[in-house]
Amino acid sequence: MKVSPVLGKERILTIDIIRGFALFGIFLVNMPSFHSAEFMKSMYGFEPVYTGLDYWLDIFFTLFIDMKFFTIFSFLFGLGFYIFISRAEMKGLRATSLFVRRMLALLFFGMVHLIALWFGDILHTYALAGLFLLLFYKRKITTMLIWAGSLLLVYNAFNSLTLLMPNWLLEEIEVSTAAMESGISEYVGVYQNAGYLEWLLYRLGTELPMILLNIIPAMFPVLAMFLIGLAAGKAGIFQDVMKHLQFLKKVRLITLLISIPLVILLALFTLGIMDWGIKQSYVILVLTSISSIPLCLFYIAGLTLLLRNEKWQKRLRMLGFAGQMALTNYLFQTIISIGIFVGFGFYGNISLVMGTIICLVIFAGQMVISTLWLKKFRFGPFEWLWRSVTYLKFQPLKKKSMNMEKQLENV
Repeated sequence: MKVSPVLGKERILTIDIIRGFALFGIFLVNMPSFHSAEFMKSMYGFEPVYTGLDYWLDIFFTLFIDMKFFTIFSFLFGLGFYIFISRAEMKGLRATSLFVRRMLALLFFGMVHLIALWFGDILHTYALAGLFLLLFYKRKITTMLIWAGSLLLVYNAFNSLTLLMPNWLLEEIEVSTAAMESGISEYVGVYQNAGYLEWLLYRLGTELPMILLNIIPAMFPVLAMFLIGLAAGKAGIFQDVMKHLQFLKKVRLITLLISIPLVILLALFTLGIMDWGIKQSYVILVLTSISSIPLCLFYIAGLTLLLRNEKWQKRLRMLGFAGQMALTNYLFQTIISIGIFVGFGFYGNISLVMGTIICLVIFAGQMVISTLWLKKFRFGPFEWLWRSVTYLKFQPLKKKSMNMEKQLENV
């Protein structure tokens, strides 16, 4: 039996484009953490004060970007799991073994990324949560959605507990301003001045413990969106969009109607029009999390319907190439950003607007490089390595000539 990954016409263009769209949004969200001390500030509960264009850009991110694209990517992972397993079964392969190897390889990539480069890695969380999908593959769609809803309910209810705490208790557990400023100053100093080994050891002591402690809570929304994506895959929505057009239009409308009041409420708190004092940041966090689900589904349904138009498919095709190389582009976003901000000493000296501009330039470059690369090669470099480990066989990387492919089709 020939063992091989999904190629060519078997790929679903809509999924690649949505994945590229999500990859771009994730990069936008991650960029402030690449060039500023976002991790340490969040640990201390420090709220950065922005002015001018930075202020309005931060508002825009909070309302329409933060947590929304991460959830899209998680949805696509669950959808991709269904496509991977179902096609492997159709080919008579040992689907479970293939998927377990796939997740272990992803876990390895994630741990190297997390330890050697950046605290914000999501791959290790995806790999661990992904293994749980094997328990749901043959379950009913209703069961998947009930579990997804339950996980999201528990996660957001837990986040909301701080809103029930009395103000005096929150004031008691707040870190003093002096300790906060000292900790952030030390963190920035290490990022700006330390050599790689010193920087790495410092990160292992300050960042890694908090990340590891948060693994289980972080898996709740991830697994929930995995299950919604898995349900969409099992329903065949993206395998036959025309058949599900009316359903997608209903999802687009319903999620928009749910999103509008949530985003308005979030805007009122973010702009300070509604003020809950010491609980303000907690309210914003909860509303951002809750609004991310319907808005994420609105983005997915809206893009899927938009891409029924061939003109939009052509306009966004480069985004699809970037999405087809999502793993490679995700890892290189870290490598390039850490190289620029930490390697060249710009860390802590970049505004939100400037960081966003740099993000746009880098991602535009990635779209161009992905387009050129995939004209000659079947996979991105890390996708090729990931697939080779999954199938325990080096996959052919270079594309065959059209004449050769035609000859093979005629054999």
